[in-house]
Amino acid sequence: MLSSLSVVLALAVGAFLSGCTGIPRSGPDPRAVEANATVKAFATTGNKAGIDYALVDINHNVLAHLPKSAMPSLSTGFGVGGAAPPPLTLGVGDVVQVSVFEAQSGGLFIPADAGARPGNYITLPNQTIGRDGMLSVPYANKVRAAGRPVDAVELDIAERLANRAIEPQVVISTVASRSMGASVLGDVKQAKKIELSPAGERIVDVISEAGGLSVPAGEATVSLQRRGRNVTVAYRTLSDRPQENIYVHPGDTIFVGRNRRTFLAFGLTGESGRFDFEDSDLSLGEALAKAGGLIDDKAEPRSVLLYRAADRDLLRDIGVDVSRFKGREVPVIFRANLRDPAAFFAVQQFPMQDKDVLYVSTADSVELVKFLTILNSVTASTRDIASSHDAWRD
Repeated sequence: MLSSLSVVLALAVGAFLSGCTGIPRSGPDPRAVEANATVKAFATTGNKAGIDYALVDINHNVLAHLPKSAMPSLSTGFGVGGAAPPPLTLGVGDVVQVSVFEAQSGGLFIPADAGARPGNYITLPNQTIGRDGMLSVPYANKVRAAGRPVDAVELDIAERLANRAIEPQVVISTVASRSMGASVLGDVKQAKKIELSPAGERIVDVISEAGGLSVPAGEATVSLQRRGRNVTVAYRTLSDRPQENIYVHPGDTIFVGRNRRTFLAFGLTGESGRFDFEDSDLSLGEALAKAGGLIDDKAEPRSVLLYRAADRDLLRDIGVDVSRFKGREVPVIFRANLRDPAAFFAVQQFPMQDKDVLYVSTADSVELVKFLTILNSVTASTRDIASSHDAWRD
């Protein structure tokens, strides 16, 4: 029996020393995470895992590059910056009114006996610019209007009438603009098509004209679609960065959506689950606090892990070799060592992103307690068997 007990103890100790793979735990072992990283920043290269990822320690070098991470931008995405309002032109479907003024009666449109008229002008019936983009004006024939500013079309018509009318002047008034509009859709109180004015409307202006947001501002996103290009930013970006509140162009589509920003917390945090950012941005330190912090007697503060798909340019700036990864985004595990006092400053500067996964590993001492518990259970069972055997022999 003593020989059998020795064998059991030897097997148990061997299992513990080989990595304690048989002992239950709430997630991956910190050593396994490091050993299986395809690329490590400031560490040695290990073996491949099922999904290639990079392991990056959070330190001052990483924090220095984080502000450079690519953020969606309307001003740079559409190359407009702080440009002036877009020039408005006539377009197909616009309904216009053409008035022709002459210097005196007796000309082409004003008869000689029209002295009692209130003014020397004539207003032509309203007409719609056709699919050919042309306007029809008596004695001026067809005049191209679509895609041209109003003043250019007025001058063109006046020049064509100059040989017939007396010092003609032309005024074109837009009765209904069907080409110079932008659509506002999605989570607004009244989705509609907004007619743009020569003064220029910015994105916030047209959203306000559509009744404003119907979702919390902190969760609202704004997508601008223009000429086949689509850029999405957070609604708060328009107020935090005024240069992003760009002018709306004719034909633009503004879609307001809702993005419930969340992160997941697992492992030895005070509370596991999905947590909302709500109306504020979060740092890694604030996210840990929101999840209840670390469980003092079980968590491993040296191994606070944050799982994220990061932009490859950001990782290249940090110094990570991204040549072995395909695609724009690279799976990354950022690691914070909270046994280092300076790390508490770092986690307060490290920004969380939507859909991040936070994991706090189990401390090795807890694994040892689990092992000793199992070992005690095995030895107790062996003693019980030995006692039963001795009692049976007696």
